[in-house]
Amino acid sequence: MFLVMSCANYPFIVHQELIFLNLHFAALPIQSLFPFLYFMIRDLHVAKEEEDIGFYAGFVGASYMLGRALTSVLWGVVADKHGRKPVLVITLFSVVIFNTLFGLSSSYWMALTTRGLLGLLSGMLGPVKAYATEVCRKEHGHLALSLISSSRGIGLIVGPAIGGYLAQPADKYPDIFSVNSIFGRFPYFLPCLSISLLAIVALVACFWLPETLHRHTEDIILDNSTEAVEQSISDTNAEHNGGGCLSLFTNWALMSAITVYCIFSLQDVAYAEVFSLWAISDRKYGGLSFSSQDVGSVLSISGLLLLIYQILVYPSVAKSIDPITLVRTVALLTVPLLSSYPFMPTLSGFILQLAVNCASFLKNSFSVTTMTVFSILINDAVNQDLRASANGLSITLMSIFKTIAPAVAGVIFSWAQKRQTALFLPGI
Repeated sequence: MFLVMSCANYPFIVHQELIFLNLHFAALPIQSLFPFLYFMIRDLHVAKEEEDIGFYAGFVGASYMLGRALTSVLWGVVADKHGRKPVLVITLFSVVIFNTLFGLSSSYWMALTTRGLLGLLSGMLGPVKAYATEVCRKEHGHLALSLISSSRGIGLIVGPAIGGYLAQPADKYPDIFSVNSIFGRFPYFLPCLSISLLAIVALVACFWLPETLHRHTEDIILDNSTEAVEQSISDTNAEHNGGGCLSLFTNWALMSAITVYCIFSLQDVAYAEVFSLWAISDRKYGGLSFSSQDVGSVLSISGLLLLIYQILVYPSVAKSIDPITLVRTVALLTVPLLSSYPFMPTLSGFILQLAVNCASFLKNSFSVTTMTVFSILINDAVNQDLRASANGLSITLMSIFKTIAPAVAGVIFSWAQKRQTALFLPGI
């Protein structure tokens, strides 16, 4: 909606499709997993004890990030050489195939493999950020990236709702789904299939997206304004000063932004992994004894509030506080917020629901704020010819941290559940 007023060269459908594509690829396949992952690992009978479920769940989350870490730079180079659109098409097609197969997993190793292959072909995240800044004029690039972050908020609403309400349909809706049907035999197939069907719609819509690679250079030829001439000179100087992809590693502004981005990403993914496992766990293990529907509801409500924050509040915050100060403030506020979670199992009823929803919203708003700020810093640090490669590099390094995060978080969570009666730091 905002981009309609600020982008003169592209019709409204382009911007709607951009949100749609990023939503289905970057958010839904990831966010829909958390409400039912605990139950999926339990039903695959790989964990010998209930306390070990978190251990195995961590590696399922890590397999996707590991695959993405191995190929993100490659996809960024492909996008810079052949265009953004082919990468979007390929990665959406992979969502359709491998997300569906994940829902049909009959063993733990099949679940790991399909998630890993999905990660290997997840080349969209870097190019779609480059696309967002290129589809608009330069002065509106920050707004475009903010809109991309808002689409994550939509994903946080829709994804957990799909995973929480559509998992185990034969148990939840026995009048509609038979135990002997495919949805009864594969209780986690329906949410995965639903996301794959939505991805097919996004894949079809993708064919109407224009290619933006080098488009700004072509537009300058038709625009003789002083602003266009200055931009042309700036881009020319940046191109001469650059040394290809290897120059990214000597770009101090870029590497600094990526490094801090990786640290924030590590704690963000560790939180996302542990939150659902903790909320579903029995109270005797320090959890909240939530169902998959309860977790889906909490994540969806916080996602809705996050979307409102991103559209109505964040623009004013970004204008009044410089990016670096904003990130530092978020980092300081995150510490007491996360420290409050161990006390929540002592609550119950409405007070518990209010506390969990508020904490979840604040944590997600902090995450989206930092993601938006670092996306802006990364895109501003390079010229257009290296923008997708720079984003690909950031996604690769970030994915390495995100690979470590769920695996280590799952191990620590499982270990903590076994220490509920320990004399020293019980449950830690």
